[in-house]
Amino acid sequence: MEENELDSMCGISDEKLDKLFVEAVRIENESSILKGDPIQKWDDEKQLPYIEYPDGHREYA
Repeated sequence: MEENELDSMCGISDEKLDKLFVEAVRIENESSILKGDPIQKWDDEKQLPYIEYPDGHREYA
């Protein structure tokens, strides 16, 4: 695997950074759900982003 300048400076691989990012988004979404805030999601079937509200309804962008 080829390292970019940032990797060589910080010692964090792209794969590790990807995993950390995904985990951060998951935690933020769970936090928003607990607070009753809407969360942004992606509809694979329609290929569109949407906002899901605590009551379950969706608004597509």
